[in-house]
Amino acid sequence: MNAVIPHHGEEERRAVVERRVWDPLVRIFHWTLAAGFTVAWLTGDEVQPVHEAVGYLIAGLIALRIVWGFVGSRHARFADFVRRPAVVAGNLRDIARGHPRRYLGHSPAGGAMVLTLLATILVSVITGLMMAVGGYAEVHLVEEVHEAAATTALVLVILHLIGVIVASLQHRENLPRAMIIGRKRAE
Repeated sequence: MNAVIPHHGEEERRAVVERRVWDPLVRIFHWTLAAGFTVAWLTGDEVQPVHEAVGYLIAGLIALRIVWGFVGSRHARFADFVRRPAVVAGNLRDIARGHPRRYLGHSPAGGAMVLTLLATILVSVITGLMMAVGGYAEVHLVEEVHEAAATTALVLVILHLIGVIVASLQHRENLPRAMIIGRKRAE
């Protein structure tokens, strides 16, 4: 569904047509995962029951998102945003040069970040499950992989936030708003 949103530009007043991009499941997944990851990171060894409960929530979210990546709405599907490494590298070069192509859904670099975050958080979830219910609580290597994956995910989240800020500035578009309301400028 397209919506006409009033927009006040410096040169003139005009209406901006917006298109629905992010469906409710993608938006709820995104913000719930962000909150869950934050809680999991902050509780760590300090509040283990909360950490484990949030870990189970994150496991369910990741499983749901993987399924939705194949059967979900157009821009939620992996086929819409998963690109070859050469395409991602070209997109990153264009971003660095300050003139990237605008995508209605995820850019190739954004799509690569989605996959990388999902994979990294999944490693953390699997190793967390191994320690919680798999009998690997005393296996040092499993704990090390779990913590390394969580730390890597935190670095990726920071890079993701930087990418969102850069893309928002380069395209003069509020991407966090789009992930809240589900719509982006159509042009």
